[in-house]
Amino acid sequence: MNRHDTKAVRVHIFGRVQGVWYRGWTVDTALELGVEGWVRNRRDSSVEGLFVGPAVAVDALIEACRQGPRAAIVMDVEVLPASDEETGALVGQGFRQTATV
Repeated sequence: MNRHDTKAVRVHIFGRVQGVWYRGWTVDTALELGVEGWVRNRRDSSVEGLFVGPAVAVDALIEACRQGPRAAIVMDVEVLPASDEETGALVGQGFRQTATV
């Protein structure tokens, strides 16, 4: 993957997104799209993720997150660029759930 074709973002999802299999759905969707990174619950009832991969795949995952799994009610999705420090260790690591923060 050419570095210029790579996109890295931090995503924060708000709404009814905990207790509805949102993280598991995100992992499955990211793996299908070839996106690396992680997803986790936050104590404020939101979900946060770090998505790294081909720009078209990352954009597709962001768009999918606006809907989420069937039981979710997504109110807002904030997307910010991720730093090189956040993404450097992710290459070749796949996509996973991490601990709640």
